[in-house]
Amino acid sequence: MFGSASTMRRRRNRCAAFARDRKGATAVEFALVAAPFLALVIALIQTFLVFFAQQMLESVVQQSARLVMTGQVQSAQMTKDVFKQKVCDQIVILFKCSGLMVDMQVATSWTSANTAMPTLTFDASGNVTNTWQYNPGNAGDIVVLRVMYVWPVVLGPLGFNLSNLGNGNRLVMSSAAFQNEPGAN
Repeated sequence: MFGSASTMRRRRNRCAAFARDRKGATAVEFALVAAPFLALVIALIQTFLVFFAQQMLESVVQQSARLVMTGQVQSAQMTKDVFKQKVCDQIVILFKCSGLMVDMQVATSWTSANTAMPTLTFDASGNVTNTWQYNPGNAGDIVVLRVMYVWPVVLGPLGFNLSNLGNGNRLVMSSAAFQNEPGAN
């Protein structure tokens, strides 16, 4: 009986000592907080990059639209590839020029100007198969310029997802609708 009472006391003392010990509390608390914190940081960085890329694309489209609106594209008789390169030259970071898609079309009226996000089609390799128009128009024409890019999205922890395409990526697009200046030829 003596042995069992002293054994019980030692166990109680060990349990009490374990409960009072705070040496590993910080590590346990960090382990509980680290995963949500890292998920939040990843989500913030990814959101920042997507919105920064979107804003950069907006700026590039406005500058490129000005080239068309003022007749510089028409007078230089720029081909689709040359115009796309002019757009690419304005982008310094974040985008690969090979991934940029440029669609420029003439609208018959302001109400028929299509500035909506297109539905993309993909081949078996995941490449976009859409055919884009290139028509800078003449003086007085209403022109719609859309520049698009498929942005790779990294799925973060906790299910944070910025994708808007079926393949898990995000289509970033900017458009400008404008009327060519009267002497734009």
